[in-house]
Amino acid sequence: MPVISYELPERFVAGAVGAPGDRAFYLQARSGRRVTSVGLEKFQVTLLAERLEELLDEVLRRGGGEAPVPAATPAGLRDDGPLDQPVEEEFKVGTMALAWDPEDEQVVIEAQEVTEGEEDAEVGEDDPAIAVLRVRITAAQARAFAERALQVVAAGRPPCPLCGLPLDTEGHVCPRQNGYLG
Repeated sequence: MPVISYELPERFVAGAVGAPGDRAFYLQARSGRRVTSVGLEKFQVTLLAERLEELLDEVLRRGGGEAPVPAATPAGLRDDGPLDQPVEEEFKVGTMALAWDPEDEQVVIEAQEVTEGEEDAEVGEDDPAIAVLRVRITAAQARAFAERALQVVAAGRPPCPLCGLPLDTEGHVCPRQNGYLG
């Protein structure tokens, strides 16, 4: 499979489909009528959003406030809309990487298809059998992406007040209550 590349897409978001506790998570990029959706795990969405925030904060810190990185999400870039339909998964994400391109002042995000030999592969490796989604976005778009991604993750099942594990509608076996349903 090829590298699927988006240079400053109109939209790049993380989203979920399904009911809390049974959601499927996606990264979705759109430019014009071209839409690409790749599946990933909830923890990958969280990690990507957190690492993006850390990267942007570091660029801002090193730039002494002069870097083109907003400290917060610009209001005009907030995107609370649903994923573009139909959501057709191109591939499932395994390894991800992100970087700051100082020349273009953009964030580069790469999501590589999961492979059986995941530990042996490197993101961006030129293997035509492995699909890669590469997206280049502005720092402001990255802030908006991270904010939305964390909101999507937080919209799941509420945590148990005792142990912090997600509550199911039928309750859950809480380790803090010695295995009794909470």
